[in-house]
Amino acid sequence: MATHGLPAWPWLGTLAEALPPPERLLLDGARLWGTAARQGQPPLPAARLPFIAEGVETALRPLDALMRAVHGALPVGCPLCPQVASPEAVLLFYCALVQRGARREALGLLLRHLPPASTQAALAAAIALGIAFAQAGLLLRHPLRPAPR
Repeated sequence: MATHGLPAWPWLGTLAEALPPPERLLLDGARLWGTAARQGQPPLPAARLPFIAEGVETALRPLDALMRAVHGALPVGCPLCPQVASPEAVLLFYCALVQRGARREALGLLLRHLPPASTQAALAAAIALGIAFAQAGLLLRHPLRPAPR
């Protein structure tokens, strides 16, 4: 049994441009959603363009539900931030775990940041988001396995 956490959070400090396409789409959508919410604008329409461009419109509502559940606890950066910040890395890690079927681990990860009711709402939204991504052929990289070279 490990006595310490991960040696380095997956994606933390990674250049946003260097992310694989599914992670970049999720990050772009979350950042656009977060920026609109901070400015008092409707967040769902703000996140539409990248999802429409990738043909994943069905993921918009789950993204909205997920972001509403984690809003405030996992603040995302601006759309032009060059690197993945710590809360964004947690969000990407969480969504990848959920999509890959490691829901227990994902719940444990998010319970560090959110109360149980919000964590359950986020899980339901992340499951729907993962399904929509998978149906479009977008699989998030498994965060606990090394990336293929």
